[in-house]
Amino acid sequence: MRRFIVYALVCVFGSFGTSLQAQDFPSRPIQVVVPMAAGSGTDIHARILMEELRKVLNTPIVIVNKPGAFMTVGTDAVAKSKKDGYTLLYAPATGITYSRALEPDTVPYDSIKDLEPLGLHAFFPVVIGVSAKSPWKTLREFVEEGKKNPGKIRISTPGLQTTSSFNVMIIEGLTGAKFLQVPYKNLVMGVTDMLEGQVEATTQSLSVMAPYLAAGKVRILVTSRKMKAFPDIPVLDELGYKRELFSPWFAMYAPAGVPQEVVKILVPAIKAAMDSPEVVARINKIGGSVIEYKSPEELRKMEIEEIETISALAIKMGLRK
Repeated sequence: MRRFIVYALVCVFGSFGTSLQAQDFPSRPIQVVVPMAAGSGTDIHARILMEELRKVLNTPIVIVNKPGAFMTVGTDAVAKSKKDGYTLLYAPATGITYSRALEPDTVPYDSIKDLEPLGLHAFFPVVIGVSAKSPWKTLREFVEEGKKNPGKIRISTPGLQTTSSFNVMIIEGLTGAKFLQVPYKNLVMGVTDMLEGQVEATTQSLSVMAPYLAAGKVRILVTSRKMKAFPDIPVLDELGYKRELFSPWFAMYAPAGVPQEVVKILVPAIKAAMDSPEVVARINKIGGSVIEYKSPEELRKMEIEEIETISALAIKMGLRK
């Protein structure tokens, strides 16, 4: 009986102590892990956002870069960190959905079970384009050619395990067209070879294609995300298809199990920082991304859908069993 009373008191006061700690949050510096090198696009976006989040939370924030292993090293470090809200993650989709979908047996964490979503920050539109001299003026004309002559249209991509590559497969699945993917390590060469006729089309991030679009050298047939700067470039939904293409994205996470009192402080603070006009203006000046906040619930739903779709496509491509 005495042991039971002692145990009950430990549980009560332990819970009480945790509650008090959560009420005081944050009372010391927060560490934000970025699973890419300093100076990368992810790192630059994270540093701009954290400058604002410091002001919102009124506490120091230290960024720690932990690149490696398809962005799983830093992600795993956060998943296994202390569940107190003082270690957070700012990460791209690669270490959250793609690694889970492509190498489920080797990734040391379950991104759905081991990480608590706090909010999505930005998307990076991926486009499919052709030469301005190409006979295809619209995606439907392009698709019709891919149906009439399967495999004849060659599309340069950044690789077979990339968002661009999976988007080509999504279009094939929706339309019945068939294209020949040609992987390029050099992204710019994938575009210049298209302009020189080595391939008929290319799929790249908008940031890679923007200079050629401004020069009138390419025609963009579809984008994965609607962009205010390019209102005439359609997304799949506007063309009558039932789904959209994938876009790389950046989002924030905590390790699963962080007290809900802490989550309730972090989520609105992160949203306020992401929505800050100063943050939006600085990131828009860099270009290439679309600031579009998504709530933790929306982010989790999107993660699950991406993992399921990418897994199915990867199996179809022979990239995994």
